[in-house]
Amino acid sequence: MQQQINREPALASKPRNRLANSQHLAPYLFVLPFIISFLLFFAYPLINAIIMSFQSVLPGEVTFVGLDNYRELWNTDFADALYNSSRYTLFTLLLLIPIPLLLAVMLNSKKMPFSNFFRSTLFIPALTSVVVAGVVFRMIFGELDGALMNSFLHLFGISSQRWLYSSELSMFALLVLASWRWIGINILYFLSALQNIPSDLYEAADIDGAGTTTKFMRITVPLLKPITVYVLTISIYGGYAMFTESYMLWAGKPSPQNIGLTIVGYIYQQGFQYFNLGFGSAIGVTLLGITLAVSMLQLILTGMFNKEE
Repeated sequence: MQQQINREPALASKPRNRLANSQHLAPYLFVLPFIISFLLFFAYPLINAIIMSFQSVLPGEVTFVGLDNYRELWNTDFADALYNSSRYTLFTLLLLIPIPLLLAVMLNSKKMPFSNFFRSTLFIPALTSVVVAGVVFRMIFGELDGALMNSFLHLFGISSQRWLYSSELSMFALLVLASWRWIGINILYFLSALQNIPSDLYEAADIDGAGTTTKFMRITVPLLKPITVYVLTISIYGGYAMFTESYMLWAGKPSPQNIGLTIVGYIYQQGFQYFNLGFGSAIGVTLLGITLAVSMLQLILTGMFNKEE
């Protein structure tokens, strides 16, 4: 009788072990946490945002308004936000891909002294809070004569500038902040790809008499195409999603003539400051469409959908 009782737990555990070790169910068990988090934190909010974009969502009042929210997008504020975000994204692509690539090639070279020191130093800004960085850069680009950038200009006999009151100067400040913060991360992406390039290719190129520029253009750049496209894709998303940097540079206040207004900033303004969640959702859905369109276009232009490759 005692042996029969002791066998029952063992027999009951067999189906559980069989379920866990099943070749058909085990993969689904492993991906289940991702699926649940995807449904809860991405799919559900996205569906809700799409539904809300066709509604007027005010405190205590929800009404269906059809395409009215999308019609309201044709205004000067949204045009300014789209222009600022697109210009910021374009400039960051021109800065945050070539410069990190060249720096990664230099740091990957055996002739580069203190390469590990420079790698860690360039990565430190990525660990800094963007809120703290925004406050510091707001003081650096202050309008007072004692601000760091104005003090630097005085060395060359240039008068003080009101950096955050001009469209061109404020964009320069945003680009400096973006470069300081993200160059180190992109360097790591390119470094990881550079270390996977076989050294035999460079040795064969040396035997053929190829120079440094030729090896870079004929070997390094083509073999870095996958990681370059990846960095390009996340940079496009990061450019259009930029908000905190602009918000902190202007201390959470509206920028003069909307020179610092971004699309995400416009969503925050309409949705959380004016409590017009329906219109804010319409802006968010439009931003999603723009980002997807630009990303798909660059994937097509870079040949990532070409099956022959």
